[in-house]
Amino acid sequence: METIIEVQNLSKVVKGHHLLKKVQLKIDQPKVYGIVGRNGSGKSVFFKTIAGLLVPTEGTVKVFGEDIGKGKFPKNFGALLDTPGFLGQYSGFRNLKLLSSIKNQVTDEELKEVISFVGLNPDDPRPVRKYSLGMKQRLGIAQAIMEKPKLLILDEPMNGLDESGVHDMRQMILDFKKQGMTILLASHNSEDISILCDVVYQMDNGQLTLKEEHVAVSRG
Repeated sequence: METIIEVQNLSKVVKGHHLLKKVQLKIDQPKVYGIVGRNGSGKSVFFKTIAGLLVPTEGTVKVFGEDIGKGKFPKNFGALLDTPGFLGQYSGFRNLKLLSSIKNQVTDEELKEVISFVGLNPDDPRPVRKYSLGMKQRLGIAQAIMEKPKLLILDEPMNGLDESGVHDMRQMILDFKKQGMTILLASHNSEDISILCDVVYQMDNGQLTLKEEHVAVSRG
């Protein structure tokens, strides 16, 4: 069985502050893994380290068997981290077109399909600067999944969404799970965790511990 994520003795120290402390994690099954914890507990730092955006002070991160960090980023990977950053003067489609041109793996038709999938209009000419926060979140999800990743990291993906948007986002995540995608999810909403996650970890003061397994609740 392929190991999806393997984190060993991961520590991150910034200006004397220990943001992560000897974190251990091994994931080898495509499920939804929840990370819960208060603001400042280390969740976002942990996600950014797995994504290769932060270099560990100590320890190692491997994704699909390859070392991450020091200029190396995961393959078959998508993420929504922080508030999505797009070029405000361009439309949603134009933004994704520019981002997809880096790897050139996605056709225009596929981009339009993924924009429609997240509930946006791919032909909307409005610049992204005129999008609501919820629309930007949806476009951020589209960007994260447009290259059909095997691993998806979502840091508070419900931010800025109304009740209908939250319902849609939850359904999308459950659909990704059915497709065999591995998902790491951070959310302050306990209902998100109970509905979506198979395994839940607690992040507290930079330390990660297993909290619950097999907790996802099926709801119509």
